[in-house]
Amino acid sequence: MTAFLLVVIVIGFIFSQVYNSPQILVFAVVLSLFMNVAAYWWSDKLVLSLHKAQPVARESHRDLWNVVENLAITAGLPMPKIYIIEDAQPNAFATGRNKEHAVVAVTTGLLAILDRTELEGVIAHELAHIGNRDMLLSTVIVVLVGVISLASDFFLRSLVYGRHNSSDNKAGGVLMIIGVVLAILAPIIALVIRLAISRKREFLADASGALLTRYPEGLASALEKISRASSVRPLAHAHNATAHLFISNPFGGAAVKGLSKLFMTHPPAEERIAILRGMKDEVS
Repeated sequence: MTAFLLVVIVIGFIFSQVYNSPQILVFAVVLSLFMNVAAYWWSDKLVLSLHKAQPVARESHRDLWNVVENLAITAGLPMPKIYIIEDAQPNAFATGRNKEHAVVAVTTGLLAILDRTELEGVIAHELAHIGNRDMLLSTVIVVLVGVISLASDFFLRSLVYGRHNSSDNKAGGVLMIIGVVLAILAPIIALVIRLAISRKREFLADASGALLTRYPEGLASALEKISRASSVRPLAHAHNATAHLFISNPFGGAAVKGLSKLFMTHPPAEERIAILRGMKDEVS
């Protein structure tokens, strides 16, 4: 989080020097704060709308409701709202600005292929995200990445159309070069940081969820089924902006290796499963 805020401030400072306008730095900081606040309050409604999720009543999905309720009590969390996404791909996510306004959403495909212990593992993983306040963290990170990308895009477009007021001296030229380099690299660096945080929080939610159920094999088995089924077809309404929220990559696809891992929203399923199965002695 500190790194992101520093990147925003540095970009704002460099651009303000290039354009001889200190107001740009103030605008960059104020804009990032405003977007954070807006995302904090309305991110859950936006995500649910994007994926066409519908609220669930106890009467229509009693087994799912009981699993969520029992695990929420065990975790010491308020009962989250439950939503269903009509989609054959097995997947799930948690969202909401805090634990008192949390939402857990699952696809119909998930309910179709998992047994009860596997479903408990997935729900425990999502409740762990709520308990670890990952929804707020991921929301703020997405907004900061967006601010950095917008600022960089604005700067590069202004250079193309010649709208800048930098001085013609050597210092002005150096600042211009630094600004161009920052404008190109900053969105890439911000994206890599966001994805790295997303992967680390998935590992943490796996471990926290396994400790909650005291049965890591349930989540490990669920991840095996989910990864196999997800590789066949993507989620119908998958979005890059929300992919990191899901328990598994909603776009599916084959395993990625090497430097390509830097751009993954989720750790490889094989690594997650191996770690979970290595936890058996810790939770027994």
